[in-house]
Amino acid sequence: MRIVVLAGGIGGARFLRGLQRAVPDADITVIGNTGDDIHLFGLKVCPDLDTVMYTLGGGINEEQGWGRTDETFHLKEELAAYGVGPEWFGLGDRDFATHIVRTQMLSAGYPLSAVTEALCDRWKPGVRLIPMSDDRVETHVAVEIDGQRKVIHFQEYWVRLRASVPAEAVVPVGAEQAKPAPGVLEALAEADVILFPPSNPVVSIGTILAVPGIREAIADAGVPVVGLSPIISDAPVRGMADKVLAAVGVESTATAVAEHYGSGLLDGWLVDTVDASAVERVEAAGIRCRAVPLMMSDLDTAAQMAREALTLAEEVRES
Repeated sequence: MRIVVLAGGIGGARFLRGLQRAVPDADITVIGNTGDDIHLFGLKVCPDLDTVMYTLGGGINEEQGWGRTDETFHLKEELAAYGVGPEWFGLGDRDFATHIVRTQMLSAGYPLSAVTEALCDRWKPGVRLIPMSDDRVETHVAVEIDGQRKVIHFQEYWVRLRASVPAEAVVPVGAEQAKPAPGVLEALAEADVILFPPSNPVVSIGTILAVPGIREAIADAGVPVVGLSPIISDAPVRGMADKVLAAVGVESTATAVAEHYGSGLLDGWLVDTVDASAVERVEAAGIRCRAVPLMMSDLDTAAQMAREALTLAEEVRES
C-alpha cells in the first residue's frame, strides 16, 4: 500500500509513528511543511521536517515533542553572552549540527529536497520525507502590538509571543511562486491513500496546500483522502490552532475544519467520540465521517487512529 501523508510537526510526526506500527509494510511518503522554516544565526532551520525526522529516527525529545534528546545548550548560552539573539528560539547543541550540515549543503547548491534525503540517510525514519517545495516559503502573521500593526514570522508569533495576541492574518509568503519539490506530485499521483493527520489545518497542512499544484493533485488523485480532526470538544488537542483558525475565519470545531478543507478535497473525516454530534453535519457537507477516539496519548492509540483512518478510506473506496 502506498500512503501519502501531509505533515506538520509534533502531531503529524506522532501520527506517522502510529501509522508505521499499524501498517509496517506500507510504502509511506511524507510531504512536510516548510512554511515554519526560519533563518537563525546564519543557518537554515526546518522545524517540521526535523521533528518528523527525529521522531521517526529515534532522536526526538519525547517530553517536549521537538528538538533532540539528551540535549545541551552551551552554544546558545555563548551566543547570548555575545549579545547575539534571538534568545527565545531554543536551538540545542546537537540540533545545531543538523542546521549547519543543511546550510552547508544548500550553500553548495543542493536543493532542500536532496538535503533532506541526505539528512534522512543518517536517521533512517522509515518513510520518504519530501519538503513541500525546494523554494523558500515562510508563514508570516499580521498582529497588532502596542497599537501598531506589524507582520512577524510565524515562529516569533508561536514561540516568542505564544499566540498571546490575536492573529489578524496568516500569509504563506512565497507560496504562490513556489513549485512542488521533485517527487511530490508523483507521490500523490501514485498513492493508494492520502491522509491529513491531526496537524494544524492553517499553518501546517494549509501551507502545504498553498503551493500551486498540490491541492489540485490531491483532488485529482482519484483515491480516498481522509483527515483526522486536530480539534476535540471545540479546542485544539495541543498548541494554539484556534488562534490561527480565527484569523482565516474558521471556528475552532471539528465540523468547521472539515468544511474548511471541503468535500472537493476530503472524502473522509474522523472526529473524536466527544464530537459525535458533528458526524451528521459533516456528512451533509458531502464528507463521510466517523467518530472514534482521537486522543493520541501513546503509540498504541496513535496506531489505532491510523487504522481507523485507513478503515474509513476503504469504506470510501468501496462506496
